[in-house]
Amino acid sequence: MQSLFKDFEEILPLSADEAALIESLITKSNIKRKGLILKEGQVCKHYTFVFKGCFKMYGIDDKGFSHNIQFAAEGDWIADIGSFYTQTASKLYIEAIEGSEIYQINQPNLYGLFIEVHKVNRMFKVISENNFVEIQNRVLQNFSSTAEQRYLSFLEQYPHLSNRLPNTQIASYLGITPEFLSKIRKGLTKKAF
Repeated sequence: MQSLFKDFEEILPLSADEAALIESLITKSNIKRKGLILKEGQVCKHYTFVFKGCFKMYGIDDKGFSHNIQFAAEGDWIADIGSFYTQTASKLYIEAIEGSEIYQINQPNLYGLFIEVHKVNRMFKVISENNFVEIQNRVLQNFSSTAEQRYLSFLEQYPHLSNRLPNTQIASYLGITPEFLSKIRKGLTKKAF
């Protein structure tokens, strides 16, 4: 729980009573590698904090190809925000890339915390704003950047994941093939020397 509270503390310090209330409303789970915490067609019922491990959020197109939208590792939050807030069926999956330990809070408890502990409302506003900026930047990159530039941006955004994720996962996030990603990496290595 300390890692979760550290995340809160970075934005607004919590009193002992506020921390105890939050702790009482959060559930802890262990998820095996390839375990799903959300499937297409389900309603996203939880915001998830990754204490240990790594997740990907992805969609599958009409041809059966998977497209990674987001990664979340230690200290990150992940949810299909559209499904969570509207309580409608998700078009996405959230899957553990590694065995993971997570903390989750459901929508009714989170909304209750928004009223009881205004700092939590502010915290989730910051999380949502940061996610929006990230998505906005990705959209801009997808139509104005080369694949190499998108890869370099990925390395900047997820420096701790570049060696943890297989090429297939990174390539899916970048919208390129794993073979093209290998070519980009080789080219960057040559440029470095």
